[in-house]
Amino acid sequence: MRDLSATLLAAQRKATFTPYVKVEAFNKIAGVVRLDWTRLYEGSEDDYYHAMTMPGDGSLIRARITPPADSRKLYRSRVANPNPQSDFSQWTYTNQYDVYRVACCALGAEVSLFWINGSRQIYQQKSTDWGISWGTPSLIDYSPSTAIYGAAAAYKPNGDIALFFADQATLYVKKYLNGQWQAKSAWDRSSDDLSGVAVVYDNDWNLLLSGKDENGNFKLWSIIYGDGGEVSLGTWSELKELVSAPADGNFEYRNPFMDKPDIYRGFFAEKFTGTEAYSRPFWSHSTLTSKFIHNLWREPVPFNLSSEYGVAIAHYGDYCWLSNASGVWRAELSEKSLNLTPDVLSLRLELTHSGKGRLIVELRNDDGRYTSPGEGDLKALDLGCEIAVSPGYTTSEGNETSPGLAFWLDGYEHTSSSGKASLVLYASDGWGLLQNWRARHQLRWNKATDEKCVKDILTLVLARVGLKLEVKSESSTVTSYYPDFTIHLNNHSEAVIRKLLSFVPDELFCEGNKAYIVNPQPADNSVYSYGSSHLLLEGRYQKGAWGLNRVQVEGYDPQNDKPIIVDRFSWPQIAKLQDRLRQLEDQNIDTTQKAGERGEAYLREAEIEATSGVILAPVNCGQQLYDVIDITDSRSGLNAEKRRVLGLTLIYNPSQGEYEERLFLGAV
Repeated sequence: MRDLSATLLAAQRKATFTPYVKVEAFNKIAGVVRLDWTRLYEGSEDDYYHAMTMPGDGSLIRARITPPADSRKLYRSRVANPNPQSDFSQWTYTNQYDVYRVACCALGAEVSLFWINGSRQIYQQKSTDWGISWGTPSLIDYSPSTAIYGAAAAYKPNGDIALFFADQATLYVKKYLNGQWQAKSAWDRSSDDLSGVAVVYDNDWNLLLSGKDENGNFKLWSIIYGDGGEVSLGTWSELKELVSAPADGNFEYRNPFMDKPDIYRGFFAEKFTGTEAYSRPFWSHSTLTSKFIHNLWREPVPFNLSSEYGVAIAHYGDYCWLSNASGVWRAELSEKSLNLTPDVLSLRLELTHSGKGRLIVELRNDDGRYTSPGEGDLKALDLGCEIAVSPGYTTSEGNETSPGLAFWLDGYEHTSSSGKASLVLYASDGWGLLQNWRARHQLRWNKATDEKCVKDILTLVLARVGLKLEVKSESSTVTSYYPDFTIHLNNHSEAVIRKLLSFVPDELFCEGNKAYIVNPQPADNSVYSYGSSHLLLEGRYQKGAWGLNRVQVEGYDPQNDKPIIVDRFSWPQIAKLQDRLRQLEDQNIDTTQKAGERGEAYLREAEIEATSGVILAPVNCGQQLYDVIDITDSRSGLNAEKRRVLGLTLIYNPSQGEYEERLFLGAV
């Protein structure tokens, strides 16, 4: 149950009350601001290698290399106050040619431009006045070869710099410490040829890296070069996969760019060489509040541009910027909201333990105030936007609510009849986000060694739609069971999650931009009482036969080369109904203990679902799925009888005086 203030708790327990429901629209998906890009410049420059940074005055510094046919010339550009009226077409030739890769970075007034040329020379050129004037280029090192497949650089807040560059299959780092360039060093990881690198400093040097693994499969990875944050100073983390394509396929990944304006946001280029070939940027971002080392990124989304060399990303103030050689884009970073509360005519909210939560909100539109959603003052109210619902009451402290519920707008409907006009919003919760995701490529874990437990795999799948996994309670199985688990191309994420949950006794529910694990236990304490301190309007309570009362689990013991068969029984149910058998086979189960735990989990679910019922009461603003409540209803013989909440419907209809909650119940 969500925490409530003492005054809100008291208000919802009164016999007479004044409801208050706050409803808002936000330009967010799963808690992250949705960036709506506007292209400000479309030039005729050739698509080739490029870079971008923004120093402390907000100017836009860009660099580009011309193709080999034009001698790989290096140009730079500075736009002092970038805006829709700016001229982004002006470039300054640096008198450098035969340049293979370029990178740039900035800190305050200082800007550094790096390039590697065909003579293997690595140069730095520095500006100390936001890119207005530039010093003489300095030769800082040599690359091992001319096969340079990526370069990126970033400042540390104290003025140190790290330059990363990929030479064939080796990633190098060259650091500037205490005013001196250090010797370059190679990573201690293995791969085939690399094809791009991006870096952001945030307590460590956090990188996106594209290329091929040792088997020739195309990859986009995250990796950290430690600076004492999450990874020890001067050491490399493991390579962690974001996207993958087989060596014998037609897809490859190149030229990543990354920035952290609010969360980590990254772009990379996907190249398809089959029929109707293309090269297109894709974007992704980390989930809200996750650390880079967790490697939790939402599913990459295509960007409306044809480009083999991707788009660079940077930010300053309230805006995020993209650029390539021939284009500049801008998007607002700030959260936009629209308060719908005063115009709510009715609201219906449904949450269940077995499927998608739904929200229907009717808004008054008699004066045409909601005629054009997504435009002007209604820009935040658009398809895909977040609708936050916070149930509450008017208390001695004013209007108080319990925040935490969020839905995403699937569609809307304008209605008009008998002099009445309204806008009806239809939205779904996190399960709706999951229903719209399908696997883009095959993923497999634990084939040969223990890589990820059930909880870890759940975390990664949920992150693909931007949801963060949190724990209310958990079983030991969810963190100790490592199934040989494959997600196949085009698998539906909801089906994947249901399959994972079938391995464990835990349940999962979505609320806001999070998904919560719960391990229901018979001994769980009640968190709220109905019928004593909180008014009970109606009640129906049913006990039925278990859907199954015997589970036979078959696994395989690889050490003894023998099958494992374990039965679990509910003897009282069998005595009354004879056996209702469920047989299941899972080759991941290699011990009798695991088989027994699986059988117990299925019996436990049957026990919970065999007891049902529903109560109607004034709204409890903090009620959550899987909460244990107790019910006192003397007419039905219940005295503090414990039940578990398996579903919830909230109705708010001010004109009819309705503000009530219907709770659907199961056994504890």
